[in-house]
Amino acid sequence: MPQVDDVMIEAERLSKTFGNFVAVRDVSLRVKAGGVLALLGPNGAGKTTTVRMLSGILVPTSGRARIAGLDVVKDSAAIRSRVGVLSELPGLYLRSTAREYLDFFGSVYGLSKADRQARITELMTRFEMSEVLDRRLSEFSKGMKQKLALIRTMLHDPEVLLLDEPTSAMDPQSARLVHDTLLQLRDQRRGIILCTHNLVEAEMMADHIAIIRRGQIVAEGSPAELKAQLLGKPLMEVRFTQPLNGTLHALHERLEVESHGETWMRYWSSDPVSDNPRLLHWLSEQKVDVVTLSEVPRSLEEVYLRVVEQPIGQGS
Repeated sequence: MPQVDDVMIEAERLSKTFGNFVAVRDVSLRVKAGGVLALLGPNGAGKTTTVRMLSGILVPTSGRARIAGLDVVKDSAAIRSRVGVLSELPGLYLRSTAREYLDFFGSVYGLSKADRQARITELMTRFEMSEVLDRRLSEFSKGMKQKLALIRTMLHDPEVLLLDEPTSAMDPQSARLVHDTLLQLRDQRRGIILCTHNLVEAEMMADHIAIIRRGQIVAEGSPAELKAQLLGKPLMEVRFTQPLNGTLHALHERLEVESHGETWMRYWSSDPVSDNPRLLHWLSEQKVDVVTLSEVPRSLEEVYLRVVEQPIGQGS
């Protein structure tokens, strides 16, 4: 079992060119055991090419990468048994049943018949698919096909998961099953890279975000770090039981006010831990009753759009 400090996925200045086209340029990434990295970017940004290099499918033009300590070029055959890859187009064989399909891939992964049967039963039950084990894949909905592809990815219990849009076409209940399962796998100290356009999913699942644009990483950090770097100081909102009236001018002098109404105010604070208690104490002295004081939520979508819409050469 990998230890929490083990680096499961590592890329150093990874690049890939196709003729004169540079698909990926100098990408460096690290995912420790138990970590989830969300790789975000527009279509054509280089996400899929990066994942294919990490999985040993594509040979890098330059740079190097390791999966669970193994070199993706020198040890590509060994890596395939340590990695589960969910591609954007999983390529299901629609004339087979789910059982036949998973049993075939289980044998490719080198699992014994007993182990294959046990894993198939476990995973199909986990994803609420046990009732369709013997149905042909041609009868499956898009969401069911996506869940089956994810089950195939997890069949050999890999140490590293490289997932490209794992919940695409799924209904909310199915997507939640996937999220819960991935969170459990993270607790088991695997390394996971998640490529997704679902920014809510990325913020919920990942402890580290990397945004790739035109083949280059242009921003990275935890969701909180990226918000602080790109959106500035936290924005706080305080709501009162009565109109501010005479205290409004005094509050403007004390705070960096962003906006206000009769019974509410928003202000910027570089140090909410210190600023908020002082504000509450002052308001109490002024006999102003506070209903709520909280940080205004800012989404990862704001960060993402700020990065991908800015001119090339800024923010990288």
